[in-house]
Amino acid sequence: MLEQTAITYRDLRRYAEEEAILNRALAIAPNDVETKLERVQVELDSRADTGPLHQLIDELRAKDPGAIQSVADTWLTCALAERDPTAAVNALAALGEDSVGNEVVKYSPRIVEGLIARMTKDDAKARATFTAARAEQEKLVRARPDDAGALCVLGLIDAALGRKEEALHEGRGATELLPVQKDAISGTRIVVCFAMIAAWIGNKDLACQQLGVALRYPTSPTYGHLKLSPWWDPLRGDPCFEKIVASLAPK
Repeated sequence: MLEQTAITYRDLRRYAEEEAILNRALAIAPNDVETKLERVQVELDSRADTGPLHQLIDELRAKDPGAIQSVADTWLTCALAERDPTAAVNALAALGEDSVGNEVVKYSPRIVEGLIARMTKDDAKARATFTAARAEQEKLVRARPDDAGALCVLGLIDAALGRKEEALHEGRGATELLPVQKDAISGTRIVVCFAMIAAWIGNKDLACQQLGVALRYPTSPTYGHLKLSPWWDPLRGDPCFEKIVASLAPK
């Protein structure tokens, strides 16, 4: 019950209350790994501080290397935020074929490989990896035509490949399949994905407009995610984007 309450506070960006609730949960179960991870992620979400998360992941890896798959997605998040491609590749390998993201918008390992290649300016590898990712994502969309998340991810892949018209069409189609007015949580995740599509095709105004919509609802991006994650690199330095990031900074 405490963990679920903490998640609610996180989604509402009420980090002090989330932190207090997680501290209560840890007093009950001090060795629970999931709760420990949630607690240190408060620092990343609210303050863009990866230090506590990095330290905990190092401790978990040293204590039980065989169990690293259970925290690989969080390790990957930390590695990407810290711009550490070696750690990101290792985390992705530990993850295996599991997707990352959330229950609505899911990124396959190929997509994350493409992101790492973009982060390291390896354009040839990024294109080859996203091309492979597109083939498998297109099959998924054909099999599940009403899956807004799958369609939006296809749009992001097309954005990465420079297929701007297709990317916009797929992103808009996803928001129509699952409008935020119908589902304030899952719909927000689609809006965020559409914002990322717009950013990746260079339409910064549309990206910021969609981010502005997303931030009116729960489950929208945190300060730490927008500040550090390479998913948002195309918007770095844009005045509108930087204003959004600053509005979420700790006061």
